[in-house]
Amino acid sequence: MTDRHHLLVHGATFAAVGDRGDISGVRGGSSPDGLFVRDARHLSRWQLTLDGAVPEVLTPVTDGDETRCVLVPRGGRQEPPAYTLFREQAVGDSSFVESLKVTSNRPVPTTLRLALTVDADFADQFELRSDHRTYAKPGALRSREVLADGIEFTYRRAEWRSCTTITADPAPDAVEETGTGARRLVWTLDLAPHGTTELLLRVIARPHGERRALRVPRDPAAVQEHLLAEEARFMEGVAFPTGWPELAAACARGLADLAALQVPATGPDGEDLRVPAAGAPWFLTLFGRDALLTSLFLLPYHPRPAAATLLALAATQATGSGRSPVAQPGKIVHEVRHGELAHFGQVPFGRYYGSVDATPLFLILLGAYVERTGDTEPARRLEPHARAAVGWMLDHGGLTSRGYLVYRADEGGLANQNWKDSPGAICCADGTRPTGAVMAAGAQGYAYDALRRTAGVARTVWGDETYAALLEQAAADLRDRFQRDFWMREQCFPALALDGQGRQIDALASDAGHLLWSGLLDKEYGEVVGRRLLEPDFFSGWGVRTVASGQAAYHPLSCHRGSVWPHDNALIALGLARYGLHDEARTVAHALIDAATVGGHRLPEVLAGYERVPHGAPVPYPHACGRGARSAAAPLALLTAVGGA
Repeated sequence: MTDRHHLLVHGATFAAVGDRGDISGVRGGSSPDGLFVRDARHLSRWQLTLDGAVPEVLTPVTDGDETRCVLVPRGGRQEPPAYTLFREQAVGDSSFVESLKVTSNRPVPTTLRLALTVDADFADQFELRSDHRTYAKPGALRSREVLADGIEFTYRRAEWRSCTTITADPAPDAVEETGTGARRLVWTLDLAPHGTTELLLRVIARPHGERRALRVPRDPAAVQEHLLAEEARFMEGVAFPTGWPELAAACARGLADLAALQVPATGPDGEDLRVPAAGAPWFLTLFGRDALLTSLFLLPYHPRPAAATLLALAATQATGSGRSPVAQPGKIVHEVRHGELAHFGQVPFGRYYGSVDATPLFLILLGAYVERTGDTEPARRLEPHARAAVGWMLDHGGLTSRGYLVYRADEGGLANQNWKDSPGAICCADGTRPTGAVMAAGAQGYAYDALRRTAGVARTVWGDETYAALLEQAAADLRDRFQRDFWMREQCFPALALDGQGRQIDALASDAGHLLWSGLLDKEYGEVVGRRLLEPDFFSGWGVRTVASGQAAYHPLSCHRGSVWPHDNALIALGLARYGLHDEARTVAHALIDAATVGGHRLPEVLAGYERVPHGAPVPYPHACGRGARSAAAPLALLTAVGGA
């Protein structure tokens, strides 16, 4: 990451630390630093000094499930460092553990003062964004209590309460005030000649509403052992391709990341579930669209996340009783937040329904799950939820009244509510943005596929032939309308969207590939679109750009107007294979896997849109998530699209 933060992720908990393992508490920037649980920062400072000075980095922190670094006091050729500090850290469920090992490099006894400055500001993630917004917190109170073996920080605001407990073995010799609210834990260490001493630090974070009996792992090694066991369970039964080792490595890396990105959720009957989070650091929570696409990519290899995702989203499905105008009956949630600002309604994302495509994707996953596994129990159990989702598409979604799924900018929420949800993502080729209602092309493809798959479920599981025939007719009508209204004859390509007056928003965009995945286009049109996506203005060499270069709208470092998204390309590869364009699908797959190989077999959330030549390595997008569920699952989708070729 550009600001040298290193991520440790375990479920709904993550830590971001610097090269020497410190947390500085800096606000703003592309990534926060600290220990976070449920959108709140439970450690905002964690800074080590030796004899009052910041040590130098001999070996910086390396990325992984645990971090290690080597530090030394300042020295030189004539006077080598007096001692060496070996630092190891890991994140568990609502916990953070660190092992410190100090080794003397001298042949005589040595005494040193080791100090760790710690603080917990309990800032909400939305306070730490680069937009520098501030939020009133009337009556908020922070307190600190010195313990026999550490310190506890507590935060209260009305009914909201959270705390962070830090303990050490051996206990610190003193806990000092700093004048800033932080506290300094101090040890005087007596080292024998070439001797070694060890300290073990444990942090437990109790967010508001936490009722479980939380345990802190005994040390970083115990965390690593637990994570490896979880990864093994996640990979169980997955057959990796033997003829393409780089793809196999990317699949394994993606599955390992997905094992760490499983967050708690609740089903319709209050049952405990684990579902894919969208990504760390900013989105370590349930996002409907992200969880659904991730589960779809995983489905042929690991169906359990699909079943859990369906239940979690059914439990949060809108009933129309919410205060938000976008929380219409039957709609599937876009985002669920657990932080203080969401709790008090200061941000609209506690349960936010600003998504036009999560609802059809829910139906697609339900149908695909039945087709793939033969397990009809979720479809039977979720029949009322599925019918409500179809009802939303036909009524509030706009299929009946407008002929298409429609959204409008949500004041205080998202301007765009398809997968390209940044403010300027839906635009004309000249960069101008529509106002009013928007009918995004990709969402229509999802609606078509959702209607067809739900018709299959209605016929084979629910035994409702009349309903199945109604949905099949609605899908056929949508297909006919779409090819009439969206197809741009001069460009031989579908429009990115229609505006409220039915005018084509004419940017050439990668969303056309999603239409191949959903099967919305006739075969002749689909083949034309598929080949067009591999022309140089679209294809960078690392993947298909979100917007083709050469248009005024294009920018290689824009979030959705020229960048390359691996999950977008995975859908494109699946669509190309569906239309028989297997060479093109392999071209996309090889490009993505080459990018993953450069990055240690991990696909980033998004890449810049620069050409592969003369750039020998992918250029990172500066604000990408360090780990994203959709990109982690993308290699599995590529394996489905092209096999091990």
